Amino acid sequence: MLVLGIETTCDETAAAVIERASDGSGRILSNIVRSQTDEHARFGGVVPEIAARAHVDLLDGIVDSAMKEAGIGYAQLSAVAAAAGPGLIGGVIVGLTTAKAIAMVHDTPLIAVNHLEAHALTPRLTCALAFPYCLFLASGGHTQIVAVVGVGKYVRLGTTVDDAMGEAFDKVAKMLSLPYPGGPEVERAAAGGDPKRFAFPRPMLGRPDANFSLSGLKTAVRNEASRMMPLEPQDVSDLCASFQAAVLESTADRLSVGLRLFHEQFGPPRALVAAGGVAANHAIRDALQDVAAKAQTTLIIPPPALCTDNGAMIAWAGAERMALGLTDTMDAPPRARWLLDANAAAPVGYANTRAGF
Repeated sequence: MLVLGIETTCDETAAAVIERASDGSGRILSNIVRSQTDEHARFGGVVPEIAARAHVDLLDGIVDSAMKEAGIGYAQLSAVAAAAGPGLIGGVIVGLTTAKAIAMVHDTPLIAVNHLEAHALTPRLTCALAFPYCLFLASGGHTQIVAVVGVGKYVRLGTTVDDAMGEAFDKVAKMLSLPYPGGPEVERAAAGGDPKRFAFPRPMLGRPDANFSLSGLKTAVRNEASRMMPLEPQDVSDLCASFQAAVLESTADRLSVGLRLFHEQFGPPRALVAAGGVAANHAIRDALQDVAAKAQTTLIIPPPALCTDNGAMIAWAGAERMALGLTDTMDAPPRARWLLDANAAAPVGYANTRAGF
């Protein structure tokens, strides 16, 4: 089957076409992504109204480019998939409405994809991974540990109770006057810093649940930076290195608990999968490798272009769902919030504040 996927949940406007064979294997025929980093850089974070307008301006051209690069016509599509949430609602509406229009005009099935499910299923596109496996999703908007039991079958084992991991990196970068996007800049500065100079807290360390908390750590960095003003370049590097070391230790502890909970409920995981923009951080990748080795499982991280938001992951999730006969009607709603595990409750006090401080 051939599926067009559309992604507009945050600050990437993306479209892709994938082919899913009868044996379940997949192939990417096109994957076009237009980042809006330049539009949001001077604000130090994603501005929802700017993002939505950019999606309106860009999406039609990007969809057209994806179809042309794939070398197919709309009549050949088996389905049109769009990320229907969770995300910035203005952008979600743009992508889902576009997908509905294409589906209606060409009498093609519509699939409203949960953006988180797309991340969860991506490794099955790249390496034909069998269920069940454990997903660590870490991005600017989400930090979760999820048991991926099957298509449409997910159990959340842990989540953030405040800031998402990528959000915390971005905000630390902003308070230290590093360029946006902040995550790569913090990693770059940390490489030349002393991770032992500042004794930052290790949030949630040793707790029996697998939840994360990063707000207190972020505040500790801000307090230390305020005390030292004005900061020298080495101070910035040491602050970043100490912050990153705290994140690594906390993440290793939280994931170890998450993998233990997975094993108790589902048996040994086929793999530990990392997805989301934070998975591009090399120090975090090394820490995840250690966690996977201790848990006697394999670490799988999709290529960087498929870890961050993209249309191929949406198209693949749509193909996986369609293979099971799961399609949607034209009244499928856009959703700002959409839990991957329908039985999980949002943590008390949780709010995704990626666009602000």
